[in-house]
Amino acid sequence: MRPELLDLAADLARRGEPFALAIVVRREPPSSAQIGDSALITQGGAYHGWLGGSCTQPTVLREAQRALRDGVPRLIALRSDPELEARPGVTALPMTCHSGGSVDIYIEPLLPVPRLLVFGVSPIAQAVARIGKVLGYAVEAIDPEADVAAFPEADHVVTDPASTDLAQRTQRDPSRLYAVIATLGRRDETALHEALGFGAAYVGLVASRTRFAEVRDLLRARGVTAEEIERIRCPAGLDIGAVAPEEIALSVMAEIVRTARAGSPAGVMADAVAASVAAAGDEAAATAEEIDPVCGMSVNPAEAGHHADFAGRTYYFCCGGCRERFMAAPEQFVAASELSGEGGV
Repeated sequence: MRPELLDLAADLARRGEPFALAIVVRREPPSSAQIGDSALITQGGAYHGWLGGSCTQPTVLREAQRALRDGVPRLIALRSDPELEARPGVTALPMTCHSGGSVDIYIEPLLPVPRLLVFGVSPIAQAVARIGKVLGYAVEAIDPEADVAAFPEADHVVTDPASTDLAQRTQRDPSRLYAVIATLGRRDETALHEALGFGAAYVGLVASRTRFAEVRDLLRARGVTAEEIERIRCPAGLDIGAVAPEEIALSVMAEIVRTARAGSPAGVMADAVAASVAAAGDEAAATAEEIDPVCGMSVNPAEAGHHADFAGRTYYFCCGGCRERFMAAPEQFVAASELSGEGGV
């Protein structure tokens, strides 16, 4: 991988911004791609690096964006005859470069570490912080009485929940933000109000149902909506018969892992919202794409560098070569695309 891509990856990681790395792991001539060619794709769609001809870029860009949304790596195989490529774990897609050949590209999403907000200084709060750190979460210990001695594993100890630094860290990716309130009656409603304000994907209160009924009334008095209150999981954690602080913390973290891996449990709305946003993004992307009438490749009009007008319509192309072929005999390609119901706007 080229040094400038490594520098860019390190900078994005430091800023907590998601990105995907793509690398050529197999090729067959005459593809211009070489094994080890690599690219970095940001969540915003910026493409840095080289993976062969320009015909591969739109496909890699689209698959990288999907990988960033679902967090799952993928191996794509670009072939002139993808229907013959039937290997488990491989997504076969059409290779439209005129040079021919084939190329396999591994795409890996790099997402910021999930962030765990732990409210309270109780033994349960301290145990949640310890287990969360072991599981790879960035831990924020939040309480006016919190200190480093009580939370040695925490990445940050915050005594003022309204701090600008905390707000900046929590705003990066709320869909990977999880909050546990283990204040044990000392400031439950205040901590819950603060946690809900961060928009976390999971908000769990360590308390009995009886106590939560009281807290619910106090939250309503503070103007918290019924929809927000429904997001709160109480008692927090999976029912494993936990008694000791470490056992309770384990049950809470197990529920958080389940939320992160399998979607929101009932009453947790943030993951559902994130899923609907992703689905809307997929729909918008599909609507925005046009078909190159020469090679049949999907092209995003907003990013296409080559286009041409013919018979009152605009056609978009993956590369200059396709545009030149089109301009030489536009009637031939327009007839073909209209028969298939594709192309143009």
